[in-house]
Amino acid sequence: MAELKTAIGLMSGTSMDGIDIALVRTDGEARVERGPSLGIAYPPDFRKKLGEALEIAKRIRKRDERPENMAEIERELTQRHASAVNAFLDKFSIAPQDVDLIGFHGQTVLHRPLQGLTVQIGDGPLLARETGIPVVHDMRANDMVHGGQGAPLVPVYHAALAAGLSGFAGKSIMFVNIGGISNLTFVASSGRIIAYDSGPGNTLIDQWVEAEAGVPFDQGGAIASEGSVIGTLADRYLAQPFFTSDKRISLDRNDFVPPATEDIGLHDGARTLAYVTAAAIFKSMRHLPERPQLIIVCGGGRLNRVIMADLADLAGGAKVAAAEEFGFNGDSMEAEAWAYLAVRSARGLPLTFPGTTGVKEAVTGGVMAGRPNVSG
Repeated sequence: MAELKTAIGLMSGTSMDGIDIALVRTDGEARVERGPSLGIAYPPDFRKKLGEALEIAKRIRKRDERPENMAEIERELTQRHASAVNAFLDKFSIAPQDVDLIGFHGQTVLHRPLQGLTVQIGDGPLLARETGIPVVHDMRANDMVHGGQGAPLVPVYHAALAAGLSGFAGKSIMFVNIGGISNLTFVASSGRIIAYDSGPGNTLIDQWVEAEAGVPFDQGGAIASEGSVIGTLADRYLAQPFFTSDKRISLDRNDFVPPATEDIGLHDGARTLAYVTAAAIFKSMRHLPERPQLIIVCGGGRLNRVIMADLADLAGGAKVAAAEEFGFNGDSMEAEAWAYLAVRSARGLPLTFPGTTGVKEAVTGGVMAGRPNVSG
């Protein structure tokens, strides 16, 4: 039996609002002990820089290219992650030498799976030097080399959590992460894992309310709660090729764009986009072999009461619950997953599978920076 290793996971997702940090002790398989977590928001000026990075990245043709001031943004991003790690260690009185690994996601600035191209900025060796802790980074690329889409990577961690749920043995469970992009992990009653991106998450709503109201997101769904669904607009989103194609593809933040501002008001726009977020998940469920009996929602979208109400309305009898109802942390689950994946990577265990990314066969991934302290 492999010994437990202590790992910190770092996630900066498609919402680009900050860094989620979580500690996990795990063997990278069935044994998972969840530790403390912390969220550190990016200041507005750095969020603006990340937005600029997305525009610059559209010109990237090779994943190691860093045009214009991208390298400068990457360095600042990495240093902010190093500061976040140090703040986390200080807050919870953890010595750096007591942490075996850091799982570092970086920031996705371009994801074009049909071109075999995914770019996450973030300097793993610099982070290892700044923290004094070995870093596993660049965990998506090897999947693409072997025919996968580079996403999603979290499902193997979801499956480990599902296996530990009491009272749900033999039942189908689905985890839904509503970040900037939504993705789902379906764990069948047989234990089979199926996962894929399911559509736009918070990114459309965030962009809409920022443009129309000057706020970064719709806190708790307050804006959406005062609007009505515009059916024709919702139908246009749900009729896009992503939902009608039989081929599942992973999404980039820019694959869906907000509606034209002259057509609708602030509240109706937010309400419609909240509905699209929920309906997209259920439309994408047509690729599953059976309907889930339990749907566990994590990510920022679970805090939007309008999205959660729409999910419950569309669930057809399945139980819909925020992650916290089952003792999980819906804010830190992806960061926890990156810690878990770092241990799997260091042990050479698979990170992705044919049922999750479409890779030809289960493969490991990731690049180690610094001296590892993981074996078995």
